[in-house]
Amino acid sequence: MARAAASVAIASLTVGGTCLASPAAFADEAERAPGSVVEVEPLPVDLWIPGAADAQRITYWSIGSDGSPALSSGALYVPPGEAPDGGWPVVAWAHGTSGLADDCAPSLVGPALPERDYPYLGRWLDQGYAVVSTDYVGLGTPGVMPYLDGKVEAHSVVDSVKAARAVDESLSNKWVVVGQSQGGGAAITTARYATEYGGETLDFRGAVGTGVPANIELTLLPLGPGVPPTAIPAGLTSYLFYILAGLRSAHPEIDLDSYLTPLGAHYVNAAEQLCVNDLHDAAEGVVVGDLFGKPLNQIPNFHGLLVDYMGVPTSGYDRPLFIGQGLTDIDVPAPSAFSLVAALTANGEPVTFKTYPTDHSGTLVDSQADTIPFVRGLFD
Repeated sequence: MARAAASVAIASLTVGGTCLASPAAFADEAERAPGSVVEVEPLPVDLWIPGAADAQRITYWSIGSDGSPALSSGALYVPPGEAPDGGWPVVAWAHGTSGLADDCAPSLVGPALPERDYPYLGRWLDQGYAVVSTDYVGLGTPGVMPYLDGKVEAHSVVDSVKAARAVDESLSNKWVVVGQSQGGGAAITTARYATEYGGETLDFRGAVGTGVPANIELTLLPLGPGVPPTAIPAGLTSYLFYILAGLRSAHPEIDLDSYLTPLGAHYVNAAEQLCVNDLHDAAEGVVVGDLFGKPLNQIPNFHGLLVDYMGVPTSGYDRPLFIGQGLTDIDVPAPSAFSLVAALTANGEPVTFKTYPTDHSGTLVDSQADTIPFVRGLFD
């Protein structure tokens, strides 16, 4: 496997036991260009996708919420055998919610749902694709991952493909993005910006998103003291904690803590430390209305800020999209996808939409009968 040049000098930041270069350590802007590789290391075998011939963990430069260079990490998996003419086509995997803490990064600990995600990703390897999986900026690297910040996720995905191609010359420049849940939104948003962010070096072909969390920003607008007055499902509450923690990190100017009660601050702080299953357990019985001392809609231009931060674009796509939605999904209820697809269709966007009589995870599994041939067609 052809590798990038030797690692650059490193500063005293440590993540997951591995020293990484701090942004301040790079005086040369060229060294921090999106997709530039900082470090490559073998991925532990117990974190390999089944069927992979080789796997590497990559740390690379991307773009953060403030538009400045930021570090991201991820993993590269290649299938067995010799690459076809033109190289292995690439499937970029945008993962679902795992947490915000560094020890929740899939490239360090594996996916949050290995029993679902490893077989799914193995199917792409079996089809002859290399798989590139970003952790997203701030997850496994310095800073807090800005959860559901679509443009940051898009940069992380696109730049992971750039970095992977710099690490392994057997990869084609032709690629697609697929994602589930948080990653479903990331995949669709990536499709909106992939051509722009990828430049002339990449040939983006299209996107697949399942369980896409669209228009979720609207659910934040009424939140405040006593709203809602009763506990909602713990999974949804834990997602809210992650959204608030990411928003607080990405937009310190809104002083989110001043809108929280001590209880609210406790749980938003916990969201920065707990991976998804532990935060779900901690959220059991929590009344969301008890988290706020002031209504969130008092934040200046709150709706506009949320749309810019986490809104899934409804226009401007230049490649085909596939969106899959489970009809019994309670993590991302079906009306979320219906509203997104209605807007995309009204705007004449190239979207294919399928529903499945199953839940959130079941949609990822059941959709493969449609998404595998859809993706194959994108490379024809």
